[in-house]
Amino acid sequence: MGVFLCYARPMIGIFDSGYGGLTVMKEVVARLPDYDYLYLGDNARTPYGNRSSETVTQFADEAVRFLFEQGAQLILFACFTASALALPTLQKRFLLDPASPYKDRKILGVLRPLAEYAAQNSGSGRIGVVGTRGTVNSGAFERELNEKKSGLTITRKACPLLVPLIEEQWHTKPEARMILKKYLRTVKEHNVDSLILGCTHYPVMMEDFHRIMGSKTQVINSGAVVAERLEDYLARHPEIESRLSRGKKQRFMTTDCPQRFGEFVKVFGGLEQGSVEQVQL
Repeated sequence: MGVFLCYARPMIGIFDSGYGGLTVMKEVVARLPDYDYLYLGDNARTPYGNRSSETVTQFADEAVRFLFEQGAQLILFACFTASALALPTLQKRFLLDPASPYKDRKILGVLRPLAEYAAQNSGSGRIGVVGTRGTVNSGAFERELNEKKSGLTITRKACPLLVPLIEEQWHTKPEARMILKKYLRTVKEHNVDSLILGCTHYPVMMEDFHRIMGSKTQVINSGAVVAERLEDYLARHPEIESRLSRGKKQRFMTTDCPQRFGEFVKVFGGLEQGSVEQVQL
């Protein structure tokens, strides 16, 4: 058990393997500013994208337990790899097991809302997906997209170098743009009309995605879509919404390098910067 300050308020917990989920939190807070939030980044074990599903599930299990113990009534997985590989298992484990002390809580992911949005808004039915190896190779997006709409043509591309480039703040350099252009070449050749950014780091390079893909391709920002769907979810589930505290407080926890994490709170999210606590899961 790590050293941390207990967060007694019943808040919304947001979990990611590192910094990327801050782009989602930014959009969620902008749309739902009144609630209390606790963000947990597992920076000691990032990235998740190249790990096995068993390992990702174990790490995510530890994060969920931690956030529930801190008072989270609803946890949002702002991590596509965890959403693809661990979410169904953990929803069963924590929410459907009669013996679970957390069966009245909720765990939501980012993958399904994006798949729903893309399927509904693609005119040609040609959709591109970019993300980490773990997310792309899992086939989770294909399953969700095909479940929402038949006859889609899905082009996927793993972009393993983007996350380290972004986390080292090299994403504004010409080298990063060259790498992104190379990754997107195959996707462009398939004339997709929608591109899902299947990693929460990628919106940091949104302008580059738009420039490379061109005006005829809709680049789908995970944070904006997830924030809209979360607002709708809370409206439809007053039994959850009514339990959430409304103190407009934001807190941040990380499993490693709290000082560096604090810098990324500004770079990634443009969020109000308070103290960042280091914890052990």
